[in-house]
Amino acid sequence: MAALVARDIPAGAFVNLGIGLPTLVADHLAADSGVVLHTENGMLNMGPAARGAAVDPDLTNAGKAPVTELPGASYFHHADSFAMMRGGHLDICVLGGFQVSASGDLANWHTGEPDAIPAVGGAMDLAIGARRVFVMMTLLTKGGEPKVVPRCTYPLTGLGCVDRVYTDRAVLDITESGVVVRELFGVTFDELADLLEVPIR
Repeated sequence: MAALVARDIPAGAFVNLGIGLPTLVADHLAADSGVVLHTENGMLNMGPAARGAAVDPDLTNAGKAPVTELPGASYFHHADSFAMMRGGHLDICVLGGFQVSASGDLANWHTGEPDAIPAVGGAMDLAIGARRVFVMMTLLTKGGEPKVVPRCTYPLTGLGCVDRVYTDRAVLDITESGVVVRELFGVTFDELADLLEVPIR
């Protein structure tokens, strides 16, 4: 999924990668892509994951995992980072998700579990501030329930904000006229339709 997202990010785009699966996208961007990765903790031009001697405990991504910096990287106050997010300065944000509705609503921060993240955090700012929102998630829950749903039942992160969903079974565009299948992986169109409770085309 991370490689697919990286493939679809235009050259030179300014992009934020959320916690979880989205952080893996950094490892799949071509070195000459010109994509500038932004972090909400105040960094521009973040590089891929750091390993071995390259690990610097002061350089981390949204998931607190060590990352590298690319030439020209810059650092700034947390408030300035959120101003970039809220001000429409990001071309794309890539977020994880618990549910995405057929109308593009996103729920990605709380499932009601006792150990769940206690607050929505920066995902809300990203969901409404980025020009395009990509979501990465498995198509089904561990219990086999679809995560692309007619209506989100978990607390919302943003309304009508999702443009595209990358899953292990399909890539889906969320459009004004419905959910459109872009690519399929290991399933037919009809099999995918049987797994979901929303119409697809």
